[in-house]
Amino acid sequence: MFQHKVFIIITIVMLIIVSGCSSNEPTDEVKLTISAAASLKESLEKIQQSYEKEYPNVKLRYNFGGSGSLQQQIAQGAPVDLFFSSSEDKFNKLVDEGFIAEDNGITLLQNELVLIVPTDNTYDITKFEDLIHREISHISIGIPETVPAGKYAKETLESLKIWTEIESKIVFAKDVRQVLSYVETGNVEAGIVYKSDALQSEKVTIISTADANLHSPIVYPIGIINGTKNYIAAKDFYNYIQKQNSLEVFEDYGFITK
Repeated sequence: MFQHKVFIIITIVMLIIVSGCSSNEPTDEVKLTISAAASLKESLEKIQQSYEKEYPNVKLRYNFGGSGSLQQQIAQGAPVDLFFSSSEDKFNKLVDEGFIAEDNGITLLQNELVLIVPTDNTYDITKFEDLIHREISHISIGIPETVPAGKYAKETLESLKIWTEIESKIVFAKDVRQVLSYVETGNVEAGIVYKSDALQSEKVTIISTADANLHSPIVYPIGIINGTKNYIAAKDFYNYIQKQNSLEVFEDYGFITK
């Protein structure tokens, strides 16, 4: 009887110890944080669905915004695993500063710049040059210093030699999606965004596409941040985003793939 009681006590103690240890065991789930240009929102969220099915232990967390703002956040130490930029110069700045290794980065996509108006447009806008007309009082673009689409828009307007004439009409936005919103709601008569953004909205009409020689090349590089604590998972996603099924998603959302 005594031995039986001792056996029960030992068994209970062992169960408590095992239970305590198991509750402190680290989870196998990995959370990847990806800072990405706002124009990539729908396409990346679509890819997330298939990726997380294939890699159920990995959860993707996106931080969307203007590429310039995201680049500054990373440079200031924000805990990010990958950076997907809509600006080559913002991306290269992080490479030059040692935040991204050259062999862990690739230019993946291209885009086009378009002039948009609300679908119920009552103004006679048929091309970029029409923005100088007196009845056009508000035109939205992204902040050129932090929003690549805004930088490309300003370059286009300067190349067309109409920037100085319309500068006082410009309504600056924090990212390309805010430009789209301003046009959708009719708060501005026109806006300049990426083609991929305009295609996502039924509330705007594309009036004209800017010639590629009017602005810097619109390319989207992606890279792994050197300080990531999840390098293996980050590398898996980096490779996955380059596969044909991912590229087809980007194409469906209006991007140009190589």
